[in-house]
Amino acid sequence: MMVLRSLLFMAWMYGLMAVMGLVCLPLLAGPRVWVKGVVKLWIRLMHWGLRTIGGVHIKIEGLENLPKGGALIASKHQAMVDVFWPWLYCDDPALIFKKELVFLPVFGWYALKLKNVMVDRAGHATALRIMLRKARELAQEGRQIIIYPEGTRGQPGETLPFKPGVAALYTQMEVPCVPVALNSGLHWPARGLVLTPGVIRVRILPPIAPGLKRKDFMRLLQDQIDTASKELLLLDEG
Repeated sequence: MMVLRSLLFMAWMYGLMAVMGLVCLPLLAGPRVWVKGVVKLWIRLMHWGLRTIGGVHIKIEGLENLPKGGALIASKHQAMVDVFWPWLYCDDPALIFKKELVFLPVFGWYALKLKNVMVDRAGHATALRIMLRKARELAQEGRQIIIYPEGTRGQPGETLPFKPGVAALYTQMEVPCVPVALNSGLHWPARGLVLTPGVIRVRILPPIAPGLKRKDFMRLLQDQIDTASKELLLLDEG
């Protein structure tokens, strides 16, 4: 039964993306705020389908910990759904993602218009400098930079090493870093299509103030995110 429900939800999500993306194409010629509105509407409709078709609810904890203005938000990453909540709850997010995604039809066009931060993974040091400069500029404009420090989707309970890019951003941007824990992989698998009914919990933790040494920051960030994510797994089991 869940296989069928999951397939129906995926059809709903991608079908909605295609229809809305094509119908709203003329808005790409307008201000960025118009496109943000389209993306927020699509995410709300996608969440509705996730609840009603897939039986998966999303609960956000700790919204009071999201700072106003420029910030770095470092999140655990277990499922595709992890990239959506910032658009509903952050003032003006900018996601860091691999450059290849820009070439996807519809998705790439909107990602460019929203002025996200693209990373060329083959560019090494030069690509890192470009990413840091762009992220710093956007943070100075008051935007929240979203990064997934593990660099890939992991399994629930899995501890993956954080990539050094998050420390470079923290050092260069000189803004608070907000850790985010979650348990999304329990209900939306990283590598698979079949959903598991239940509650995806996203826990936004108190910000880490700027100014820590790189090693201290990385140790604190990973400890907070991994500890809270494991707590959410136990909460789900209970």
